[in-house]
Amino acid sequence: MLMSGLPQAMDHVPDEDCVASAHLRVVILSDAESERNGVGAYYHDLVDLLKDDVAEIALFCPGAQGMSPGLRLPLPGDATQNVWLPPLRAISSAVREIQPDVIIVPTPGPYGLLGARLAKKHKARLVVGFHTHFEKIMDLYWSRWFGALTVGYFNLLNLYLFKRSELILANSSDMVEIVRQRSQTPALLMGTPIPRRYLTKPRAEPTVGVNTVLYAGRLAAEKNVAAVIAAAHAMPEVQFQVAGDGPDRERVEQAAAKLRNLRCLGWLSRDAMLDVLDASDMLVLPSHIESFGTIALEAMAREKLVLVSSRCGICAWPQLRRGLFEYSPGECLSDGIRRVMAVDAGERDRVRRVAREGAEHITQWNLNNWLTILAGEAIE
Repeated sequence: MLMSGLPQAMDHVPDEDCVASAHLRVVILSDAESERNGVGAYYHDLVDLLKDDVAEIALFCPGAQGMSPGLRLPLPGDATQNVWLPPLRAISSAVREIQPDVIIVPTPGPYGLLGARLAKKHKARLVVGFHTHFEKIMDLYWSRWFGALTVGYFNLLNLYLFKRSELILANSSDMVEIVRQRSQTPALLMGTPIPRRYLTKPRAEPTVGVNTVLYAGRLAAEKNVAAVIAAAHAMPEVQFQVAGDGPDRERVEQAAAKLRNLRCLGWLSRDAMLDVLDASDMLVLPSHIESFGTIALEAMAREKLVLVSSRCGICAWPQLRRGLFEYSPGECLSDGIRRVMAVDAGERDRVRRVAREGAEHITQWNLNNWLTILAGEAIE
């Protein structure tokens, strides 16, 4: 049976009692540094989500497991991120000791390719996560010819992984369809995990107005950080904070030096991010390209007002969309913020509650869905 690849599949929660997962040993090999970007945060949080329901789960990525990473190369187009060569002997030895039933590979880099090789060696099932549509970001970072070469290279690596996997997962229906156009391997929808403390830590009562607006994420062209700077210019009565790192950080710092209502916080740990999020009234995500938007889900879990670009993948999830405010590509972010501020206070409170309920529901659905996938019950 092939499960639906559409967000409506979230209405179906796999039966926990039917999931044979307690004996499973799972290994994840990711090129993304833990919690440094969206992919790194996803698999760090996935380990936390699954650890009580499987026999063993281990994440191998640059800097993880106490292993010294190998040679570091800057990522083309973004010197704030790196491509690392994995410590082959150390990882191979650790994986051999675990004897995994399933290996998850979310990135088409050296760690991901090693994961595919180790899956074959240990006769483990290979599951591939598809998180980045390189064609969409090509024009933002690279010249035409270098971009075509870079995208073509990563696409070949993705196809290599797709061909060797049992299952491919993506976190939006659009990304699932892209996979289905390129590969005969079954492709399914996966949810997005968030840290447990975002759901369990007590929440403060929301303020009446909107005094502090937060953007958190990579400071890069596809995230449209320029819209946040423009909104700070247009709304001097509101305090804007920008948290994150990336190639546009200098641009944000320069703007913050000129605007009294704009602060650049730099990269924050997840605990520090939770404190900053709790101290904010609204989270904005104005991305041009966003396969999902994990920070929006985290803000929803904290019952914050969330305003996102309609281009964000989270908008394709009906049960989450009801807890969001959206603005269109033709609208200024500042106009979108003012529109939310004009909404009746009672209605804003209702949306906050719906957001929290949606975050709780998708967390449980995602847990059960992943356990079903790992147990091999998603497809027959």
